[in-house]
Amino acid sequence: MDITPHRVYFICGIDTDVGKTYATGLIAKHLRDRGVNAITQKIVQTGVNGPVSDDIAMHRKIMGLPLTEHDLCGDTCPYIFHFPASPHLAARKENREIDTDKITEATEKLLEHFEVILLEGAGGLNVPLRDDLLLSDYVAERNYPMILVSSGKLGSINHTLLTLESAALRKMTCLGMVYNHFGSMPDLDSLEFFRKYGPVIEIPILNQCDTMSDIDFSPLFL
Repeated sequence: MDITPHRVYFICGIDTDVGKTYATGLIAKHLRDRGVNAITQKIVQTGVNGPVSDDIAMHRKIMGLPLTEHDLCGDTCPYIFHFPASPHLAARKENREIDTDKITEATEKLLEHFEVILLEGAGGLNVPLRDDLLLSDYVAERNYPMILVSSGKLGSINHTLLTLESAALRKMTCLGMVYNHFGSMPDLDSLEFFRKYGPVIEIPILNQCDTMSDIDFSPLFL
């Protein structure tokens, strides 16, 4: 069996600032180190001042790559907005509207050049892309399998279970979780609780491991 049975994987966070950008870059590096021609894509990013998505730039740094031609032309992040808000509000501030066909076309273009795309979301699963469309609706329509990024921060159990429940209602497949230890409560570790819901890969705090290349994400692709 190929180590990546799907071509597009949706990387979702339980909320904003949970570490999904970091996780996406690390998973992409893991795949490339094993010979998979993988690239990352961001559906939309808000709060950006420059012409290239900050999250895409972080992916490339983690992957050890420079910005690619696909980054510079916008294929890896079809929508960038200056105002730091949910996508539908940020787009409204600029008198624009998100056309999901543009996102899909960018993904299909990338698939002509890469074996696997790790598609990072924006915020949590149910952020609105438009007044009439949630991010979860877009992903569910395309049957992209999901990898969920959670953490041990206060409130993460509730946010994680709500995300899993929402995904299940839309018949989305969750392949497993990435558990980010950064920001975890020192005496409250929800890691073992989450193991009831599938494979969980840990991202330790940076100074607690020699190299992030030691993290084995392969259980997420079985």
